[in-house]
Amino acid sequence: MGCYAARSADEAAEMPGVVEVVTDKRRLPDLLARRGLLDVPDGIDSFGSRRRAYVKVQDGCRMACSYCIIPSTRPVPVSRPPDEVLDEIGRLTDNGYREIVLTGIHLGHYGVCSDRIHAVFPGTQPRGPDESGHYEQVGRTFTGNLARLVRRIVLLDGEFRVRISSIDAAEVTDELIDVMAEFGDRVCPHLHISMQSGSDAVLRRMNRRVPAGQFVERCKKVCRRLDRPALTTDVMVGFPGETDADFAATCRVVEEVGFSKVHVFRFSRRGGTPAADMPGQVPEEVKRRRAAELSELADKLRKQYFESLLGRRLQVLVESQLDKCPEMLSGTSARYAPVELPGSVELIGRLVTVVAGVVVGGRIRAAIPVPHRRDAGATDT
Repeated sequence: MGCYAARSADEAAEMPGVVEVVTDKRRLPDLLARRGLLDVPDGIDSFGSRRRAYVKVQDGCRMACSYCIIPSTRPVPVSRPPDEVLDEIGRLTDNGYREIVLTGIHLGHYGVCSDRIHAVFPGTQPRGPDESGHYEQVGRTFTGNLARLVRRIVLLDGEFRVRISSIDAAEVTDELIDVMAEFGDRVCPHLHISMQSGSDAVLRRMNRRVPAGQFVERCKKVCRRLDRPALTTDVMVGFPGETDADFAATCRVVEEVGFSKVHVFRFSRRGGTPAADMPGQVPEEVKRRRAAELSELADKLRKQYFESLLGRRLQVLVESQLDKCPEMLSGTSARYAPVELPGSVELIGRLVTVVAGVVVGGRIRAAIPVPHRRDAGATDT
């Protein structure tokens, strides 16, 4: 299942070992029922040995970025009802998960109902678009957005924190920033804001909505409202037509924002996307060189950000023992910095508060931890 199954069902069906191709994930209950599972769960309550739980609240995208196949395979926005999301999170926190990561294909469009684009749920049959590009209202709808969903989540009982996954700059609204600031003890001060390029010319060919200047201003607004937040991003190098000047513009924007992590990847052709056939395809050796240069800059900025946290209290979710040093533990801070800390295995799966001591090998090494207590305001400070 997934985009490949939706786009190339016949091709997928011919692969060895394939029993069935599910072109629409909303049909999974039917598939399971045909195999004897009649009581189909409406959510997830376990992630095995993982310490963080991922809750998908939205699916589908119709933004039509020129390099992406998703709008042609999942064009109808789908948002899960808030009560269903809250029930799933309640089960996960009851089972000991202390970090809830909200995910979606276009997470910032959670609950979007404007322009007759409505939430669609399992068991419905979406139609459209019509001649005007609109989708017919189908299934249940609700009034809400991502910020309001986050507000409802953080008011749930239990010891846990919420992390917002990848989001477009256009959806980092004032309302969302306000919720993050108001509930700093519950919402991680971290946003992964997809940038892709710092060149307006490249962004236009990518069919991205937010020009570089607006992207930078939105990031600066987040930094003004929140206390030293972690900003991470995705950047694509070697998009068709990208010149040395375009790449230099991307590097300038990355440095100006001061990202704590940059996922650097090289453009690759995806059949069926406009970018696959664009003129000006960049040679592979140029892509590799630019990726290496940008990764070097990203590593420098990451170290600078980690060093800015030294001496501060960090809220850490303890996730495992270090392989070669069993008296040391590793985890992830609310600001998405990997942390090493001394302690026993009893701390694994718990939120603890540490003081950042030194940056070693791309990680923060911290002092002896103490259990996190929400009423003590022991979040990253």
